[in-house]
Amino acid sequence: MSKRVTQEGSKDTPIRSITKALSWRVLASSTTFIITFIIFRRFTEQTYSQTLETAGWITSIELIAKLIIYYLHERAWTNISWGKNWRVSARRKIEKRQAKEKRKKLIIK
Repeated sequence: MSKRVTQEGSKDTPIRSITKALSWRVLASSTTFIITFIIFRRFTEQTYSQTLETAGWITSIELIAKLIIYYLHERAWTNISWGKNWRVSARRKIEKRQAKEKRKKLIIK
């Protein structure tokens, strides 16, 4: 997967965001299906096939809705530079502190 580098840091490509959204949705929707199946099987009078159908419908709707929402959320966050370059920021602070200490030593000598 490629990354587009900009002045404010690196941004995920749209295909990377889609891939991440899909992989997460498979995991999260599987969990939704299992939980829904267990609840409907245990607490309703539905047959096994009715419970499978109910869990399937709920999971399908949830998968599509949350996939779209996650993708939009991911794309919005890719444009926010906050927190992306923490190593660069930390290195600058260290370099600044070292330069200040070096100037102090030169003044003392």
